[in-house]
Amino acid sequence: MEKLLLDKKGYMDENQEIISLKFEKVMQARSYTVIVLAADEKKFAIYTEPGCGKSLQIYLTGTTKARPYTHDLMQMIFRGFDIRIKQVVINDLQDTIYFARLFLEQQIGDVLHIVEIDARPSDCINLALLSHAPLYCTKKVLERVVPIEE
Repeated sequence: MEKLLLDKKGYMDENQEIISLKFEKVMQARSYTVIVLAADEKKFAIYTEPGCGKSLQIYLTGTTKARPYTHDLMQMIFRGFDIRIKQVVINDLQDTIYFARLFLEQQIGDVLHIVEIDARPSDCINLALLSHAPLYCTKKVLERVVPIEE
């Protein structure tokens, strides 16, 4: 387990414990998408809009797209500027709404720039899967999620 902390502005800080997550599956309904994530001790679901699920399913099945989707565009921009997705951290849960941080890094000369961006978990999960970046949640979030049984 790694450690990061959240400061008063919501940025990750290095003393907050984070837990590694695995993407389990995506389930698509007409009006919503369910993304199932798993830690060693439990699985939980994040609900999002159907477009996110469609994008995930296309990626996971290797289906050819006629044109790039938004997440593909972002990946191409990142590649063009030599930016790497370092990690994604689901860092908060308020009622039924999840919050995430996207960590980007770019090496310019001898300086490594790391930028932390507040983003929707569904977008972060898509980007993490596309770029094979690690996915985490804070221990606090994992303690508060409603576990799902299969």
